[in-house]
Amino acid sequence: MVLNSAVPAGAMPIKPVAATVWNKGRETGLPIPRYVSLRAQKARMRVGPSTIYATKWIYMKPGLPLEIIDEYGHWRQVRDDTGVTGWMHSALLSGVRTAVIAPWLTKNAMLRADANPAARAIVELQPRVLVSLQSCTGTWCRVSVREHSARGYVRQDKLWGAYPGEMFQ
Repeated sequence: MVLNSAVPAGAMPIKPVAATVWNKGRETGLPIPRYVSLRAQKARMRVGPSTIYATKWIYMKPGLPLEIIDEYGHWRQVRDDTGVTGWMHSALLSGVRTAVIAPWLTKNAMLRADANPAARAIVELQPRVLVSLQSCTGTWCRVSVREHSARGYVRQDKLWGAYPGEMFQ
């Protein structure tokens, strides 16, 4: 079985960089950068940190991973997997971790039964398929694919939504 996801026209994916924390958010004290996900059914990315700024992009898929790169009041400057940056109100975001299968891949990623490259393959996942992250070891992430009730492990370097070497439960 192959799972796929639509890709916006002209979207250019970006690879995650090492999770070096250069600073802490001036509002929350949490690490910058960090990954979050989209909470809202419909969320406007704006060109500046206020509703007076124009809408740059409208997101319509709850759970999409975003990377917070700055904070200002209740606003978060975010970047998506295509490299688009803008501002979103913090109420539109969630700390629930999600990821997309690496948009830069030219081949599908394997969802495996165990965190081992020789483990049984459960399903092939095409680039940009949305997954929920349960945990990451720094090399493998335990994930689930909601639409197909599939659970297993994906190599961490095949995901946008977890930094290389990042570990969490």
